[in-house]
Amino acid sequence: MPCLPAGLYMKNIKLIEVPSEIGAGTRGASLGIEAVKIAALDFMSNFFVHFPSEKIEVENQLLFEPIQSPFAKRVNGVITVCERVAKAVHDTVKNNFFPVIISGDHSNAAGTIAGLKMAKPKSKLGIVWIDAHADLHTPYTTPSGNMHGMPLSASLAEDNLDFKIHDIDEKTSRLWEQLKNIGKISPKVLPEDIVYISLRDFEKEEKHIIEKYGIKVFSTGEVRRNGAEIVYRKAIRYLADCTDIYLSFDVDSLDSSISRGTGTPVTNGLREREAEDLISKFMQHRKISCFEITEVNPTLDKENLMAEIAFNILQRSVNVLMMN
Repeated sequence: MPCLPAGLYMKNIKLIEVPSEIGAGTRGASLGIEAVKIAALDFMSNFFVHFPSEKIEVENQLLFEPIQSPFAKRVNGVITVCERVAKAVHDTVKNNFFPVIISGDHSNAAGTIAGLKMAKPKSKLGIVWIDAHADLHTPYTTPSGNMHGMPLSASLAEDNLDFKIHDIDEKTSRLWEQLKNIGKISPKVLPEDIVYISLRDFEKEEKHIIEKYGIKVFSTGEVRRNGAEIVYRKAIRYLADCTDIYLSFDVDSLDSSISRGTGTPVTNGLREREAEDLISKFMQHRKISCFEITEVNPTLDKENLMAEIAFNILQRSVNVLMMN
């Protein structure tokens, strides 16, 4: 890490590692954190010894057990992990640290959002979701049953029964309600307080939610045409009423030509520099209260490229945060 100029305020940062992949449909995301650490070593960076860190206990043994709920796969384990993440985020914020979360799959974000609301229950939480996917499915609408497609709907407490295609059993329904109510706060975020960036791969059920509530979306094309600065300013202006903003970065927001090391790559995504510039802009803003990077899967990659890109973005983002 670079030395800071004398007298410069340094924000307290805590790393929270969540090597859980039970919400994903492709195996290997649990190895993403170690892959990013290897990238740091290859770049001769001491990033991971520079900050206090906490590793969340996970439930990846469920990958070897029969699936109980086909429309909410391993939801019992996802709830357990999200409750642990929520407690860690809550405690980190309460101890005046800024949580930087590195997670296996994006289902863990339901825990991050819960923890932020538990720490600041009266805050109006905004979310900047940099992701190719909307993650607005529910057990009633999911095409796959994978929980990493559901963290925002859980946080919105949205079942999307208008587009219901599954009848779910009583146990799945009860567990889904439990996930929505982590921290005994539901909903945790409002649709008008969500901004998507680089969203481009979603189903009609998710499109319905986006259109029903008029959720704000900035396309990859807008980032490319207008630049990171303008998109950042528009997003912050859109979320002006929010008191805190959570920034979530799924590496599949990057174009599939460079994001092979993730479970769900999609074409027409962000370039590495565009993502770096965009995230760095947000990290300068005083309302940003949490940053998460997720879905690095080194088993799908060559020469650890995705983890190296993720580490570059992580390091630059944290550097910017420290200096603001």
